[in-house]
Amino acid sequence: ARYARLIARHLAAAGTHPIDDPTIERILEFAPLHDIGKIGVPDRILLKPGELSADERAEMKRHTTRGRQMVDAIARNFGLEHLEGLDILRHIAESHHEMLDGSGYPRGLRDEAIPLEARIVAVADIFDALTSERPYKPAWSNDEAFGLLRKMARDRLDADCVAALLENRRAIAEI
Repeated sequence: ARYARLIARHLAAAGTHPIDDPTIERILEFAPLHDIGKIGVPDRILLKPGELSADERAEMKRHTTRGRQMVDAIARNFGLEHLEGLDILRHIAESHHEMLDGSGYPRGLRDEAIPLEARIVAVADIFDALTSERPYKPAWSNDEAFGLLRKMARDRLDADCVAALLENRRAIAEI
């Protein structure tokens, strides 16, 4: 969430994207819910220490659609359909695995069809995943993660979002 806010603030300050302060704060608040749909993924898949099978990967990918469905159901059940910023949460939950080249999921969106908040969270999430220890891998250094993000910015990740993260190394270290 804090990486996502850092990216959003940088984009706004640089004038790259017109993001207002309330939207930046919603991105901060909603970024931790990006994987809410994983609640529906069986633990045998979610916690598996090794490589996932094709069927397990397909099941894992469904977390984005489930996340959007859960957000919609919660909004409907609690009368929150008109909650300001609800679309930001929907976009983050559903589209944070979309890639600029159309290779992402669940809908294979491309370029600007991917909501900005989802592009922001995608970069923050990938950086966090790379630099965090996981059951299946050790944590990467920030520099190693920066190198992969640079490569991914060519065709998969929003280059402005990646640049926003890379240009804030001191703040990243503090986070």
